Amino acid sequence: MTGSPTIGVFALQGDVREHVKMLESCGANAVPVRRLEELAAVDGLVLPGGESTTMYKLATTFGLLEPLRERLAEGMPALGTCAGMIMLADRIEAGIAGQETLGGLDVVVRRNAFGRQVDSFEADLDFASFDAPFHALFIRAPWVEKAGADVEVLARVAEGPAVGRIVAVRQDNVMATSFHPEITHDDRVHRYFVELVKRS
Repeated sequence: MTGSPTIGVFALQGDVREHVKMLESCGANAVPVRRLEELAAVDGLVLPGGESTTMYKLATTFGLLEPLRERLAEGMPALGTCAGMIMLADRIEAGIAGQETLGGLDVVVRRNAFGRQVDSFEADLDFASFDAPFHALFIRAPWVEKAGADVEVLARVAEGPAVGRIVAVRQDNVMATSFHPEITHDDRVHRYFVELVKRS
């Protein structure tokens, strides 16, 4: 792909403005996605942090669930952060009854794995291909319990009671983080994703 990619942000719930701002700072054309015609016009998609059960219900109500699955199956690049990681997981633990995902990542993700809002924390992560640690913010975050053979682990928790837990992954054109890169001043995760979209 030449030029600036158009990257959508699922805009029915979650940290939409923060992702749009970060993507634009990385040279992408960032647009909110709420309708089928908006989804059809993007080269890649961000599924933001928020509440995964609400995101699933709203995607169903607005007729986006199956179209999103189809675009992912066709190879559309996607980045999921926090709740977005849950949405992209093939399988989830501790979900509500009947909760569905979009799929795209051969992982098992545990919802609210790090605890409640009061258990939010910050940590420096060694992120694959980054020259310096990434200071990550975790808010009611999931983690990856199991990753398939084709999934690249990009980052793990380095210390504390959750040491070794997987918090960033990539499989082909789909990547996800447990944390919220959009509310930091560090654009490296978004820049990584924009480059992924350009190469797709």
